[in-house]
Amino acid sequence: MLFKQKDLEGIKAGNITLSFRNWKKLSVNVGSEIKTTVGVVKIGSIREVKLEDITDEEAKAAGFASAKSLTGLLASQKEGKIYKIAVTYLQEDPRIELREQNVITEEEFNEIRKALENLDKFSKVGKWTIKTLQAIRENPKMKSADLAVITKKEKEWLKLNVRKLKGLGLTISHEPGYSLSPRGEVYLSIIGK
Repeated sequence: MLFKQKDLEGIKAGNITLSFRNWKKLSVNVGSEIKTTVGVVKIGSIREVKLEDITDEEAKAAGFASAKSLTGLLASQKEGKIYKIAVTYLQEDPRIELREQNVITEEEFNEIRKALENLDKFSKVGKWTIKTLQAIRENPKMKSADLAVITKKEKEWLKLNVRKLKGLGLTISHEPGYSLSPRGEVYLSIIGK
């Protein structure tokens, strides 16, 4: 489930407590925790609703000026069911603390190495992890489309897989592009890359 940055900031501040989606198929579950740029957002209750039942109060809780502005947006989207989803800010993203580590223990090094080996092993494109980390280090904050050209990968494939590196605390996402985290820099220096 994706959120606009302004909505994420509203969720973190406690000003936004609802989100409405027009989906053919429900794509979140009650209790799901979503890692975002502002931290972890928790999904509360989920209810299917009708457009005409959305109130001004609910629209304001979703960051809209009125029910009319919200329902107009939802109605303009492809046909689906309308879901009212309760959202709350849970905590800072645990990957932030992880990525800021500038010392890696032997045990942590082995965990990272094994995780990267598995990503390479089960990839249809072969070994890509170290090459991608090096490309990010050499081209910080480069747009993902341009980085995809350099790494000879499809843009969407690259974005999806860089998220896996981010999950290990090795990269940082920016607008635009990526950079290596302190943890990623340390890992590459240990392996001599």
